[in-house]
Amino acid sequence: MEAYYPQFSERFQEMLRGLKGRKVAVVGHARPDGDCIGSQVGMSRLLASQGIENVCVNGDAVPERLLFLVPDMKFLRTDDILPIADQFTAVFVDCADGARCGDRLQVIFPRPYAMVDHHISNQGYAEHDFVEPNSASTTEILAGVCLDLDIPIDAVAAQALYTGILTDTGQFKFPATTRNTFLLAAELFRCGAKPSEAGYELYERESLGKIQLLQMFLASFQMEYANRICLGVVTWQMFKPTNTSTEDTEGLVDYTRSIDGVDIGVLIEEREDGSLKASLRAKDPIYRMDKVAALFNGGGHACAAGLNLKQDTENFRARLVAALIAQIEAVESKTNS
Repeated sequence: MEAYYPQFSERFQEMLRGLKGRKVAVVGHARPDGDCIGSQVGMSRLLASQGIENVCVNGDAVPERLLFLVPDMKFLRTDDILPIADQFTAVFVDCADGARCGDRLQVIFPRPYAMVDHHISNQGYAEHDFVEPNSASTTEILAGVCLDLDIPIDAVAAQALYTGILTDTGQFKFPATTRNTFLLAAELFRCGAKPSEAGYELYERESLGKIQLLQMFLASFQMEYANRICLGVVTWQMFKPTNTSTEDTEGLVDYTRSIDGVDIGVLIEEREDGSLKASLRAKDPIYRMDKVAALFNGGGHACAAGLNLKQDTENFRARLVAALIAQIEAVESKTNS
């Protein structure tokens, strides 16, 4: 069968040889999602199958809804790794840039030994870079590389890799989904992935508080640019009465994009310390949300990008709307010329 990632095979094997005898920290990004945790579990099991000692490290805890992926694995937090960081070689996964792991982990590991990622904004920052922006998820890359190199995928790794693919493709419906996505999902099923379990844990276990938070978020919707842009806001004051946390904002932005006629959806999350997080979603990759996010020192994918900053909400909102309108007009002007 034709290889999934032939361009990575030789270099990936070289990378693995270089890790022999080392202790590896598999580092994911802040506010980890399904692709991040799935990539960390997949990479960890991959390394272990090659006799390479490793541990997973995150600045934030594994979200409760993703704990089913890590039944027998310990994830260290930043404070855990700090006293022993000099013992570890870092491998980053699903981090568009070195800063995505968090400020303190970036200081500890300023230049990782290796990095695997699929973000279009990733310019490379490790000694061994494996970036494929045409892949739907980082877990898709890891699954393909394992199959290409005949690296065993056990049931735990299969479930984690499948879940990462499932979440980053929006249950196989986002534009980045390809024939290879389905082929790799089928291979992971063969290796022990359980689609029904992943679907239940991710999409059928919402708390009452999450639904109440969703109600507040929907009520905040603001339409812009002839209803082609929809913005929604989650304030930090919404969390206490709904008994929710920032974890429960996962997936809310998709409601802004789902409205008929909307081309771009936005979630703005206001934090208690005054900082902001914004998630940008486009229906069509032609609008390049990664380029808009980059204007605010963010990044991501053509259809899904994000940013973090300290800024007055109203001022930021106006600037963001202006940037989105300018992007739409620039793209459509070029397309129609």
